[in-house]
Amino acid sequence: MNEAVILDVEVRPERIEKKIKQGYCDRMTFDIEEAVRWVNEAKDKGQPLSIGLVGNAGQTHPWLVEKGILPDIVTDQTSAHSLLDYVPLGDLEELAELRESNPKDYTKRSLDTIARHAEAILAMQKQGAVVFDYGNNLRAQAELAGVDMRLPTGEFKYPGFVPAYMRPLFCEGRGPFRWAALSGDANDIERLDRLVVEMFPENRALVRWIELAGKNIPHLGLPARVCWLGYGERAEFGLRINDLVRQGKIKAPIVIGRDHLDCGSVASPNRETEGMLDGSDAIADWPLLNFALNAVNGASWVSFHHGGGVGIGYSLHAGMVIVADGSVERDARLERVLTVDPGLGIARHYDAGYERAKQMVEEKNILIDSMK
Repeated sequence: MNEAVILDVEVRPERIEKKIKQGYCDRMTFDIEEAVRWVNEAKDKGQPLSIGLVGNAGQTHPWLVEKGILPDIVTDQTSAHSLLDYVPLGDLEELAELRESNPKDYTKRSLDTIARHAEAILAMQKQGAVVFDYGNNLRAQAELAGVDMRLPTGEFKYPGFVPAYMRPLFCEGRGPFRWAALSGDANDIERLDRLVVEMFPENRALVRWIELAGKNIPHLGLPARVCWLGYGERAEFGLRINDLVRQGKIKAPIVIGRDHLDCGSVASPNRETEGMLDGSDAIADWPLLNFALNAVNGASWVSFHHGGGVGIGYSLHAGMVIVADGSVERDARLERVLTVDPGLGIARHYDAGYERAKQMVEEKNILIDSMK
């Protein structure tokens, strides 16, 4: 969808097979040389391609480095936050038995493979690849394994994706805003796809995403959609959804929520709040405030949880869902919740000193006590 060629390394072939059936992946191979050949052929043709390579990153990545094969962009979404979920080098059946019989040895093997994995990524970065961490704590675990992952200034040698790319969006109150159709009817999602494009036609990235997602993303479970809407947009869109439900143009209520990855609901120093401008990476007040504000403003449910993405001990998150049931009473709750939820993200980044957040406060006339 982004007109690139991607080589995905996955240790379990059945997972790649499933993604091919769902339409997320184009081809699968067990042969790394064949995978590289497919990459080069697709690049030469200018053909976007998703390749699933069955292998272990602790083996494939060092091989790529040794052969001088340099990807343009490198990232990782391994379950490194749990050393018992990370898959070390070895036979999968034997490892499954070891995980149960001797978790201590399994953990040691995970750290050994993580070291090889992370060292290869660092080597790719040194050779010129753009490298960023997706946020499943590979870097911190590599440190435990003895790899030097830090710059002299204390930051990780390669950044997480939030400080590298996403923080300006967080300063605008943007984040992964999503909704699901309780009717189970994909037509309800298609109707809301049209609505979001009608409402925000000037947002070219949003329009492009919605159009591509409608054509290429299969529904898994209840039909759903996600996009990055910001402060003001979420509340406006939520009210329009509720009106469509009220008019019967949507067959059943719509569940509105977001990822735990959001602008103002997280304290996660190795992911969402990594490298904050004022050093407030680990301050946990913000997700607690988010939890409380969403509760008193009328969310359908709120949650407070530990460890999302990076593992227990490394993060705190507040979750939120509100149901657009078509009632007039729900209009007020939707407007309050969908304003406060992203608004706290702007306040959080305003407080940290980000200029874009300060601009948003002025543009949207957001009242923040510290301005007085």
